Amino acid sequence: MAQTHPNVIWVLTDQQRAMMLSCNGDPNVHTPNIDALADMGVNFTRAVSGYPLCCPFRGSMLTSRYPHECVPGHEYQMPPEMPTIADVFNENGYHTAYFGKWHLDGFHEREGRAALHTVPPERRGHFQQWVGYENNNSQYDCWIHGGQGETAFCRRLPGYETDCLTDLLLEHLEERAAAKTPFFAVLSVQPPHDPYLAPPEYMARFNPQTLRMRENVPHIPALEERARREYAGACAMVENMDWNMGRIRNKLWETGLAGNTHILFFSDHGDMHGSHGMFLKTHPYEESLRIPFVIGGASHYTGVTRARVDYPINHVDIAPTTLGLCGIRPPEWMQGTDYSAARLGGTVQNAPDSAYIQKNVETPTGYGTQFPWRGIVTRDGWKYVCLAGTPYLMFNLNEDPLEQHNMALNSFFSAKRRELNERLRRWVEETGDDFPLPKL
Repeated sequence: MAQTHPNVIWVLTDQQRAMMLSCNGDPNVHTPNIDALADMGVNFTRAVSGYPLCCPFRGSMLTSRYPHECVPGHEYQMPPEMPTIADVFNENGYHTAYFGKWHLDGFHEREGRAALHTVPPERRGHFQQWVGYENNNSQYDCWIHGGQGETAFCRRLPGYETDCLTDLLLEHLEERAAAKTPFFAVLSVQPPHDPYLAPPEYMARFNPQTLRMRENVPHIPALEERARREYAGACAMVENMDWNMGRIRNKLWETGLAGNTHILFFSDHGDMHGSHGMFLKTHPYEESLRIPFVIGGASHYTGVTRARVDYPINHVDIAPTTLGLCGIRPPEWMQGTDYSAARLGGTVQNAPDSAYIQKNVETPTGYGTQFPWRGIVTRDGWKYVCLAGTPYLMFNLNEDPLEQHNMALNSFFSAKRRELNERLRRWVEETGDDFPLPKL
């Protein structure tokens, strides 16, 4: 009997900002396979990382719960009893599998190398098959583990992380095609996270001195030199990921799965790469906050909507949207919005006018924003962010996409500031958060 229920694959990168695709305007990178996914699918051009840090984002993407109810900060453990999207797919007859970076077991790097930490089966998000690692920042020395009891294993990947993890997914696709049952699979890779290292043939493509950097990177020699060097490596990593995306799409064709499989490509957060003189993540600026988010497939013609849309899809929206693509009603415990209609050609119901963004725990990461903050980004192009009790940032992104005119502390814009502060207050109340907002 032919399979009728759609399959879904998540392809999740780490620390890739939204503009770091050729289809999203980066003049340095060439990403034809991800571009093709967007051309024949839907590109969410205002997708955000509701908490631009690995662990909180990952907890929210799996549970559709905001970080203050799930994973509030770096190296916090996702509650093992909390239901995830895997539970819902399991209950609906799907096979569920996860490959790669997890970073949800709460292991602290000060206790040793997280790459060698074993995540016990009961803390693997209830996936039927799980092959991964807690965290790793060495793309040529990546260790994976899985199984349990007599089937437990731990081994070192034989090559570059993204390539080897993609190999595991390709093998899995062959198995699922033979099984002829619907599946949900996740491929989670570390690149383009620092250290910015790709296979030599990709690194050779990029000369730091000839890159076209964002115009908001200050012309300070030492800062610009670092930004160029690191961005060259990150670009190489993205092009390697794009090559692997091509391998995934080709395998779907080879196995006969192309016409019935959705692919969601996204990242957990971005990277400043020198913009505003900053590096890495946790910042509420666009380079750190915005993520690529594309829903497409392997087929050259899908018969569904192909578009760029401005819905501010957030981390809590990923799980319900994925379920919606498969015709599964999201459970009531999920807090996010189902945006699957944007892919399927319908109308998104009850789409919010903004996305709630937050950083809950003080995180002294050197170049990151240290103190907690809350904010919103609106569908009509405004961003407003507060530190505890005081405005911090306010930008009209339609007029100022590089965020060079901060209106947060200017009395001339007090009416708009009060309006956005009120909308933020409603988000705080609706999500059960307790952050002290400014009294304007």
